[in-house]
Amino acid sequence: MRSLLISLSLIAATLSPFAGAQDYPNRPVKLIVTYTPGGGADTTGRVFAERLADLWKQQVVVENRPGAGGSIGAELVHRASPDGYTLLLATNTHIINDVVYSKLSFNFTRDFVNLAVVTSGPMVIAVNSAKVSVKDMKEFTAMLKGSPGKYSYASCNVASPHHFGMEMYKAAMGIDALHVPHKGCAPAVADAVAGHIDIVVATLPPAVPFFKQGRLRPIALLSAERSPSAPEIPTVRESGIPELKDFSLESYYGFMAPPGTPAAIASKIEADVLKVAAQPELKKKLESAGMDMLVLNGAAMTRLIRADLEKYSKAAKAANIKAE
Repeated sequence: MRSLLISLSLIAATLSPFAGAQDYPNRPVKLIVTYTPGGGADTTGRVFAERLADLWKQQVVVENRPGAGGSIGAELVHRASPDGYTLLLATNTHIINDVVYSKLSFNFTRDFVNLAVVTSGPMVIAVNSAKVSVKDMKEFTAMLKGSPGKYSYASCNVASPHHFGMEMYKAAMGIDALHVPHKGCAPAVADAVAGHIDIVVATLPPAVPFFKQGRLRPIALLSAERSPSAPEIPTVRESGIPELKDFSLESYYGFMAPPGTPAAIASKIEADVLKVAAQPELKKKLESAGMDMLVLNGAAMTRLIRADLEKYSKAAKAANIKAE
C-alpha cells in the first residue's frame, strides 16, 4: 500500500507541470515593462497584453518599472515565482546591460527563459524643426562636424540601443556631441519637441505624431532597411557617406519568463504569444504606431541574443561606451 502511494505521488509530481500548463493562466498575469509609458516597449506590451487577455480570458496587467537601463524591472522578474504569472517585456537594452554593468545580480543573457520576439522598434535620429534646419544625414553630419561640442542629443536611457547607435555613429565619423540620457523615449522626444534639446535618438512610436505635426524632422533610421511603418524615412546606410555604408542597429522586443519556469508552461506562453503575433489586425495596429513585426520563437530568440551579446561587446569597446 505504501509503495502504491509513493508511486502515485511520483506520477502526480511528474504530471503536475503539464496539469498546470493545461489550465494556465487561471488568474491575472503581470507583464513588467522596464520603460516609461509611450515608447516602443510600452506600446508592444500594452497591445499584446490586451490580445493575450482576450485569448486567456484573464487580465494581463502591464506594470511599468523603469530605471537603471531596465535592470530594476528585469531584476523584479528574475526574483519572481517561476510559475508564468510574472513575465518580462524584454528588449535588447537588457543585453547591453550585461555588457556595460558589472554588478548586476543576474545574468540576463543566461538566466531567463526566452519565449518569443514579437516586434522591432525602428530607431530614428530626429531634430527640432524650428531650431535645426538640416534635412538629411549628410547635412546633419556636416553640422556636427562644423560645430564640435555645440550640440547635445537626447536618448531613451543610458546604455540603451539609441545611446549605442548614436555613439557608434559618432565614433565612425569622429564627431563630438554630448549625450543627455532620459528615462524613456517619450520624455526624450518631449524634450526635443519643447526645444530643450536639438537632437533626439528614439524609437518611432513616440516621435511619429510630431513628424506629422511638423514639430520634429526625421533625419534617418538606424536600421539596415526602411521601416514599413514609415517608408518615407531613409536609413543611415542610404546617406552616401562611405563610413556609414554598413551601419545598422536594431531595437526589438519580446517575452521572457523567470529562471526555472516549467517547460510546459513556457511552451504554452510561447505558443499563445506567437498565435497573437499572427493576427493581421494586430500587425496593422502596431505599424500605425510606428512598430514593425519581428516574430521569432524562443529558440531563435536565444540565437539572436547570443549574437547580439557578441556584437554589443565589440561595439562597447570600439566606441568606449560605459554605463554613466
